[in-house]
Amino acid sequence: MSLEDKLSGWIGPSSSTEQDKQDRTERMIREAIDSHEPFNNCSLKVFAKGSYANNTNVRSDSDVDIAVECTECQYWDESEKGNHPAGASYAGIWTPAKLRAELLAAMHAKFPGQVDSSGSTAIQINSSSARVDADVVPCFSFRYYMKSATRDGTKIFKKDSSSIVNYPVQQMKNGAAKNNATNYAYKKGVRLLKRVENAMAADGIFRELPSFFMECLAYNCPNHVFAHSTWTECLRAMLFHIWDDLQGDEPNEGRWLEVNECFFLFHPGQKWTRADGREFARAAWNYFGFK
Repeated sequence: MSLEDKLSGWIGPSSSTEQDKQDRTERMIREAIDSHEPFNNCSLKVFAKGSYANNTNVRSDSDVDIAVECTECQYWDESEKGNHPAGASYAGIWTPAKLRAELLAAMHAKFPGQVDSSGSTAIQINSSSARVDADVVPCFSFRYYMKSATRDGTKIFKKDSSSIVNYPVQQMKNGAAKNNATNYAYKKGVRLLKRVENAMAADGIFRELPSFFMECLAYNCPNHVFAHSTWTECLRAMLFHIWDDLQGDEPNEGRWLEVNECFFLFHPGQKWTRADGREFARAAWNYFGFK
């Protein structure tokens, strides 16, 4: 098999069988939530997020991420004091601990013996012959107030009471827009990078890196990088841009962003560094023997 044939086989999404398992997993989680009586008096938004929702997943990361957003109250932050309008504090029953406890009860009722709640953030539903692994993430509505605009996302409380903010809707919109702008090549390029990372990790050539990081590396490649006529040339162009543009320290301007464009891709709180991106690109370049 030629390299081009191999890479062309790596750009596709999960198989139809895997997709069926993913869809079934999402449907069963929704059924679990709908049938849990305490949620009858709670306003919830249940939606898929991550690689599955954005259609950038590959078989080795084909788990399903489901956000369960409680909209009974809204958490907030502001870019500077005074941007947030005055308002009453929430005094209802739906605290982070209450939401997590009820979600856990609903999952145990639907998936007895298959629920793992040991993680700090998500409730994991283990796979079966008919389902894939799933992470059910309890979260709350969140709004960030700026001088002339607001930004809506979700606030996730970990079991230790620390929290993180995500912007899954923005990630989906930005990914779709870039995919359209690149004649539907961007998401194929994302899957290509993910499979390259998986292959190198499986061969012991390079350490494992998060799937979302691969997606962000592809997102920060200019649109023209995806305009090549072969996937061999497209991969070469992606790897060269990643390696070349991530040389040196983090700049003050022109910093790379996550796909949601709400956070910088590189900062002290991230699980990855600029060096990780450079070294991945260099290792992949050598892995394929590019000149």
